[in-house]
Amino acid sequence: MRVLNALLLSAALALPIAVPALADNVITVTGEGTVQVTPDMATISLGVTTDGASAAEAMAANSKALQAVIDRLKSAGIEERDLQTSNLSLNPNWVGYDAGQTPKIAGYVASNMLSVRVRALDTLGTVLDASITDGANTLNGITFDLAAPRPAQDEARKAAVADAKARAELLATAAGVKLGKIEAITESAGYGAPMPMFRDEAKAASAVPVASGQIGMTASVTITYQIAE
Repeated sequence: MRVLNALLLSAALALPIAVPALADNVITVTGEGTVQVTPDMATISLGVTTDGASAAEAMAANSKALQAVIDRLKSAGIEERDLQTSNLSLNPNWVGYDAGQTPKIAGYVASNMLSVRVRALDTLGTVLDASITDGANTLNGITFDLAAPRPAQDEARKAAVADAKARAELLATAAGVKLGKIEAITESAGYGAPMPMFRDEAKAASAVPVASGQIGMTASVTITYQIAE
């Protein structure tokens, strides 16, 4: 048995040891590209908050006020497909915390939020004014967007690739090497919308002024180049 074990050990030692192959020499860079575009649509988050002595009273008042807002929005040119309930809540109004008393319910508060898509930006101020005039008392903000974002996103992608290539060439020149073929490309993209500007007056004689600004379509691309021999 000892002889057999010795033979097996000798055979194992005689086998070549596998050495992991070294990774190819590469240069990996990340490029970014941004394209500024003018938005052509907006989404408003607005709603109605009401209170009542009972839950039913608060909800009834809320439903009536919100229906008036919806009717006015439709008359302002907003289509049914561009109106969507985004949040509906009904909560008791607890009081007595500040006075150190036992909290109790003093009525109920109902809130109904509506997401409104405005496809004609030149009517945005009018839509805002109409909704506020007819009872909307909660405004959570405005976001601007593009109905067809793909062309602008593609331009941002091209700019990101060009930026990555320029970075890689700079690094290769500094290192005294030459770039070879591309091994891999990965991409992530997104965009951010500007903040709108509007007046503080809830009921204005004219439409609420809104500045749509521009949207920065941004793309990020990571490219791995081989180093040419």
